[in-house]
Amino acid sequence: MLQSNTIQFLKKLEKNNTKPWFDTNRHLYEAAKADFLQLTAQVLKETAKFDASIAHLQPKECVFRINRDVRFSKDKSPYKTNMGMSIARGGKKGNFAGYYFHLEPDKSFVGGGLYMPMPDDLKKLRQEIDYNFADFQKIIQHKNFRAVYGDLDLSAELSLSRAPKGYEEDNPAIKYIKLKSFIATHTIADSTLTDKSLVKQITQSFKALHPLLNFINGALEI
Repeated sequence: MLQSNTIQFLKKLEKNNTKPWFDTNRHLYEAAKADFLQLTAQVLKETAKFDASIAHLQPKECVFRINRDVRFSKDKSPYKTNMGMSIARGGKKGNFAGYYFHLEPDKSFVGGGLYMPMPDDLKKLRQEIDYNFADFQKIIQHKNFRAVYGDLDLSAELSLSRAPKGYEEDNPAIKYIKLKSFIATHTIADSTLTDKSLVKQITQSFKALHPLLNFINGALEI
């Protein structure tokens, strides 16, 4: 579980996203950061029980910095108003599919997958889905996966409008082959964030995602 002060800090930061305010309230940030790292450590421990590939990771390898990169953004707010936990082989900077927990008041979610892979990796994954669609279907139609996620995120911004080169519109797997990202998410209510069941809920969601990550990472290693 997270401390309520961590949630309150993020709410205050959203309303006061300036360096002077942050500097004055750095102690609140440090406490929230420590709280989130502790949660990450607990989630890592439980996730490693069913996914040994991430057992070597340390919490600091999985948590993102609070500072925003504003170099190419119109929004010059200096800080993120969320905290993120990315668990994957190679840590948060790795190229493998992984698990993700997003902490943001009223916008928290759990999930994971592979976001915007490089062209060569995207080609490999599309080919693997095409060649082994029956196996892919078994994964995303499994009762545990469907109970948590329903399906992959098939929203327009994550998908091509037309079939990629080399594929036909009548391909049984075409809606997945069209994807540019392969992710699944499940919302987390604010009331759950400070509940003792939080670690269990996150890790159970990760466990439901594990077979999909194995499929994706297996394709990348070909």
